[in-house]
Amino acid sequence: MSLTSHKKVIKGNNLRTSYTLTQGYLDGVEHKKSSFFTPRDENDNVSLLVVHNISLPAGQFGGEHISDLFLGKINAEAHPSFAELAELQVSAHCLIRRDGSIIQYVSFNDKAWHAGVSCFDGRDKCNDFSIGIELEGSDDIDYEDAQYLQLAHLAHSLQQHYPLISNDNIVGHCDIAPGRKTDPGKAFKWHYFHQCLQELNASTCLFDIK
Repeated sequence: MSLTSHKKVIKGNNLRTSYTLTQGYLDGVEHKKSSFFTPRDENDNVSLLVVHNISLPAGQFGGEHISDLFLGKINAEAHPSFAELAELQVSAHCLIRRDGSIIQYVSFNDKAWHAGVSCFDGRDKCNDFSIGIELEGSDDIDYEDAQYLQLAHLAHSLQQHYPLISNDNIVGHCDIAPGRKTDPGKAFKWHYFHQCLQELNASTCLFDIK
């Protein structure tokens, strides 16, 4: 996949070239507010962006199961694998669906419960200083172009609001919880994501988002 070989037009219900924030929420995207969060402390300077994946049931896309999980109302009887999720309290700041559209669950001003036991650059409890972004996907299934583009645009916008999130501070869940987590998995093309982010940072991104 090359950024310079051709021009893509990606369509989605809320794809944008940049985002503004109001009280920690992205303007112009769908908000489904989760109660699974903790207010950030004054010293919790956001400096890390963590990329995850999720699909419910595993390897299947679409539907409302992911949102139901983050909102604490998943139906344990909807699928055999959901029984162990019924009492789970977990959330992410945002989900990027297969078409590139975003749902936000937790304000960036608060800590979403996404990282679990984790460490980055010698610092534990990554929820304290990170933003968690879920991609609707699986470790071994190719992600959609729209998801890469949306993640790059979202990361770029977040870097404007949280300048401590350098490009080196955008990592996978596997990087902060090695041996325990594997997402976003081998299917995620980090080089492609960073190419697009570099294009955005240089204000020469070749993608039109409409």
